[in-house]
Amino acid sequence: MKKSKRSKKSNSWKIKQHRDPFFKRSKTMGYRSRASFKLIELNDKFKFIKNNTNLLDLGSSPGSWSQVVSEIITNGKILSIDIKNMSPVKNVNFYKNDIFEKITKDKIKDFFNGKLQVIISDMAADTTGNKTLDSIRTNQLCLEILSLSPKVLVSNGVFVSKVFMGEDFDEIVKLAKNLFKEVKFFKPMSSRNESKETYVHCKILKTL
Repeated sequence: MKKSKRSKKSNSWKIKQHRDPFFKRSKTMGYRSRASFKLIELNDKFKFIKNNTNLLDLGSSPGSWSQVVSEIITNGKILSIDIKNMSPVKNVNFYKNDIFEKITKDKIKDFFNGKLQVIISDMAADTTGNKTLDSIRTNQLCLEILSLSPKVLVSNGVFVSKVFMGEDFDEIVKLAKNLFKEVKFFKPMSSRNESKETYVHCKILKTL
């Protein structure tokens, strides 16, 4: 019985994917996932990625966001980091490690030499099946990256990250407003309606 339920759920997900216009477009355009369109929409709205941007992509695997930035950035530097493997993307340097380890933070500082302008993160905690717990764990990742941002970003830097509405959301808002002068939230059209995800866009660090 359990196997049957799991099989029905899997088939339902596959049908839903193939009916999804963003899933279809990602295949047509050669993107690794539909998540690419979320970043495209975010950049269309806030215009934070330019051809000479120095950018850090966190939780980058499978490389959907790295693909998008590699098409825009021609004179800047791109570093993508994940604990999972990621197939190569043109003009993108990939580093496989935990973002919160000291060696990784040192790698970021050395790579950008104090000139990191943008941090993007579509990072989400591994799913457990418990949506509330998954949201909390993903928001905790966002909080940790937010705390890191003043240590590596330039003063007029930009931080963009996935967050989930729910527990810990108010904590993210509070920390973001404590660290940055401009904080806005945006849910792309390519984000599924039923998803509680949204994205925070933070700009210009405050002098602490």
